[in-house]
Amino acid sequence: MAASEEFMKYRSPLVSRYASKEMAYNFSDRKKFTTWRKLWIFLAKAEKALGLPISDEQIAEMESHAEDIDFGMAAEEERKLRHDVMAHVHTFAHCCPAAAPIIHLGATSCYVGDNTDLIMLRDGFDILLPKLARVIDRLSNFAEKYSDLPTLGFTHYQPAQLTTVGKRACLWLQDLAMDMRNLQRARDDLRFRGVKGTTGTQASFLQLFQGDHDKVEELDRLVTEMAGFQRAYLVTGQTYSRKVDIDSLSSLASLGATVHKICTDIRLLANLKEIEEPFEKEQIGSSAMPYKRNPMRAERCCSLARHLVALMADPLQTASVQWLERTLDDSANRRISLPESFLTADIILSTLQNITEGLVVYPKVIERHIRHELPFMATENIIMAMVKAGGNRQDCHEKIRVLSQEAAAVVKQEGGDNDLLSRVQADPYFAPILGQLDAILDPKTFIGRAPQQVARFLSEEVRPLLEPYNSKMDVKIELEL
Repeated sequence: MAASEEFMKYRSPLVSRYASKEMAYNFSDRKKFTTWRKLWIFLAKAEKALGLPISDEQIAEMESHAEDIDFGMAAEEERKLRHDVMAHVHTFAHCCPAAAPIIHLGATSCYVGDNTDLIMLRDGFDILLPKLARVIDRLSNFAEKYSDLPTLGFTHYQPAQLTTVGKRACLWLQDLAMDMRNLQRARDDLRFRGVKGTTGTQASFLQLFQGDHDKVEELDRLVTEMAGFQRAYLVTGQTYSRKVDIDSLSSLASLGATVHKICTDIRLLANLKEIEEPFEKEQIGSSAMPYKRNPMRAERCCSLARHLVALMADPLQTASVQWLERTLDDSANRRISLPESFLTADIILSTLQNITEGLVVYPKVIERHIRHELPFMATENIIMAMVKAGGNRQDCHEKIRVLSQEAAAVVKQEGGDNDLLSRVQADPYFAPILGQLDAILDPKTFIGRAPQQVARFLSEEVRPLLEPYNSKMDVKIELEL
């Protein structure tokens, strides 16, 4: 195709703009159709091992042509036959004339179609899991570094009791750790469709082996093993149950929800100028406002995460309308929803890794925000100190209430700074505790056990989860903007 022609039709930005090469290849035509050929080879080898008249020469011929697919011929065959699997059977047979009679022997289209989908799902998870592990690793380092840095907590997006920057990151980490376990479980739960025939009864294979049930079972086992799966589904219709797709994509949609929450938090904190995502030296935040540093990476994650969550509706509806042993209204939908879910998750994780490798914290801004709010939060501590110094709780409460209202009026009505502390210092009533005010207003006395919680959480839950991926931690992401 000429370079100019490439831009004359729609290209999915998931591939052309965002996705990693390995995930784009995982759902490519080359991966798909070479896998079909490998599955035909596995089937022939297993059938030969169990006594069918298939020669070593036929298998060698198939193996020698497993990779050299004539895509033009296959497309022409599909135009004539209106059947993608038979088009590739004919194309493979064309370059394997000796093996032509035994290619696809006893099988139905779903032997290659469904089994290849399961291989792609498995391999897709194997691409995603190390990426998720790296995100968790980078974020856990961030949480550890800032485990004791006090920051305003927010409930209802209103200032609340203090937490720490690291403790907040652990809220993100906990969700990501749940996603890690969900993805791993979904990957490990995948089985092979195996060799089941047109409606799942294995009737064609029972006929091939002249009624020998043991050989049919062994055929299923051998092909499953060659494809790298430990188990096959014991019962299928023409297809494997489409609830398997629900199980796989639900783990990805749940990851999408997690990432959307994390990146929304980062966007909110960027507005407060407390935390920023990485910003390149020559990056432009706005064409009209040169001063802007927009959180475009986090925004990209949120945008794509919405798509990932929305894709979950496809497998749910597809599974619900699979009549009896199968209908073909699953096919076109799955060609889109399965690859797009994995491609989208892949892009999100690559972007989030880039973000978590370069998060910038501004402690002075965080400290200023604390100073604006802490005097109000410290009122209970001031009351307790006065009571210990011999004061009456009710009298002290009323004094603090009046001074707090006056200070709040300065902040809200006049746009001034919170001057509650200076009002307390100027009131003779509080003279007995003036020497304690610095200690009472030390932010680190308001963070509870946040640092200890961070240390225990990282030690007991996060680090063990990452151990299987320690050898894959050094990969850095060069984000294409």
